[in-house]
Amino acid sequence: MHELIIYTDGSSRGNPGPGGYGVVMMWGDKRKELSEGFRLTTNNRMELMAVIVALQSLTKKNISLTVFTDSQYVVNSIEKKWLNNWIKTDFKGGKKNKDLWLQYHQIAKDFTVKLKWVKGHADNIFNNRCDELATTAADGKNLGIDSWYEENEYQK
Repeated sequence: MHELIIYTDGSSRGNPGPGGYGVVMMWGDKRKELSEGFRLTTNNRMELMAVIVALQSLTKKNISLTVFTDSQYVVNSIEKKWLNNWIKTDFKGGKKNKDLWLQYHQIAKDFTVKLKWVKGHADNIFNNRCDELATTAADGKNLGIDSWYEENEYQK
C-alpha cells in the first residue's frame, strides 16, 4: 500500500500582493499538480491554502498522508498544536488567517495528516516544483480573489 505524499508551497509578490500556491501530490506512480493565483493575498495565506486545496481535492477519506512544506508557520501551527489554542481562544490577540485555519481544522479531521518541514529553495525537486507552480500562478493573468482576506484583513 502506498502512502500519499503531498508537497506544497505558497508565494506572494509583495506581502500583501499577488500570490499563488502550488501542490504536487504523489500516490505510488501517480502524480497530480495543482496551482492557482490570487490578486491580493499574503505568503502565509498561500502556504496554508496549498495544504487546504490538496486535502479538498482528495476523494478518499480516512487515509494517512504526509505533507511536506517549507513553511514553518504551517508546520509549527499544526504540529506544535498552536492551532488548537487559537481555536479555543477564538484567535484572540489578532491571530491571522482565521478563515483558512478553520477550514484546515475541519477538513483535516477526515485524514491522518503529518506535516514535515523541508528547506525551501534548496535541492528538493518536489518543493522546487511547487515553488515554480506557485510563482507562475502569482504572476499569471485572471487572478482569483481572496475575498475573505480583502474584506477582513487587508488594511488599505
